[in-house]
Amino acid sequence: MKYFIYAIIFFSFFDLFTQLPIMSTFAESIGTSSFVTGLAVGMYSFSNTFGNIISGIWTDRKGPFIILIIGLLTTGLSLFSYGLINDTLSLLVVRFLHGLVAGLIVPAAFTYLSNLVNKEERGKGSAISGAFVGIAAITGPAFSGILASRTSVPFVFSITAIFMLLLGVIAIFVLSKFPTNTNRKVKQHNPTSKISDLLLHTGVIKALTGAFFLMFSQGVIAYLLPLHVEALSYDAKVSGTLLSTFGVVAVLVFLLPTNRIFDRVTPIYTLSLGIALMGGSQLLLSIANDIVLLYVAMATYGIGFGFLFPSINSLLIDSTTKATRGKAYGYFYAFFSLGVVVGSSILGWLSLSISRGFLLTGVILLLFALITLIKKTKSTTR
Repeated sequence: MKYFIYAIIFFSFFDLFTQLPIMSTFAESIGTSSFVTGLAVGMYSFSNTFGNIISGIWTDRKGPFIILIIGLLTTGLSLFSYGLINDTLSLLVVRFLHGLVAGLIVPAAFTYLSNLVNKEERGKGSAISGAFVGIAAITGPAFSGILASRTSVPFVFSITAIFMLLLGVIAIFVLSKFPTNTNRKVKQHNPTSKISDLLLHTGVIKALTGAFFLMFSQGVIAYLLPLHVEALSYDAKVSGTLLSTFGVVAVLVFLLPTNRIFDRVTPIYTLSLGIALMGGSQLLLSIANDIVLLYVAMATYGIGFGFLFPSINSLLIDSTTKATRGKAYGYFYAFFSLGVVVGSSILGWLSLSISRGFLLTGVILLLFALITLIKKTKSTTR
């Protein structure tokens, strides 16, 4: 049961990561301007944010089962619709719909998963789910890049669509046998039953902020790393291997016995360590001028990512109940999408040099780690 949910999580993120190397070139291939190309790329994250929020609200009201089925089936259909694109308007409409319906899947899937895992094992469970995200991050871009060069972009999306539809059909029969208790019928006091209370909860705030800065950092890496590698006169393939290094290291942290630490150490400490390592890696990238330092920096980044992702998931689980977890995960992944957009767009707007962009990001992440740790220290000394 849990591994079927892991498969859904994998393909949901696989869908996301397959878009990265092919979307901009696909947009240009139908004659769009550079502005529309950027708009088409960002449209998915924009509508995905709303999909995440809608999924969270509906998951708490209707339960994760029906939302997950709708998300899988409609995402499969939206992926097939890429074959119908022939102009700018159809491209933007398909991108908007794809992001919106794909946003329904992840909050519902993680709500399902968190409600199935024992609280004592929520850290390890979050690490394993993170491993599937990491594997998707490694395999998705390689799969789409190679297959699109030999076939076409719509064909790549059609392959993913088939998997989504199959998962949706299988889920109808598999998940219906394992209903989750969504607490719609539970008459008990819930301190975070209102959205306003939920978003003001200290643990939820830290989890959401952690999610934002995690993907803020990812947005910076996606924007600056290829430019940095090119500026150092290395082959473009080096960018791919550097990103793969980060992904492999993160997956190792998720799957090796190190994942036990997430159930033994308070999440806020591993959160602070993870974000600090990611910040340190950004500082290292700002001064890295040879291949060895680049790989060291990305390996460090992978370790930080490996500590941060399970920590913010565990913190979210600890700070919510089954009745509010859907909304919490909806906002959680909305902050994910927002972080990517803000990370890349702010640096582009500031027009900083590559090294200063990495430097600024590193300082921001280290400050967030310090503030989080200081607040935790103060709360434990009261």
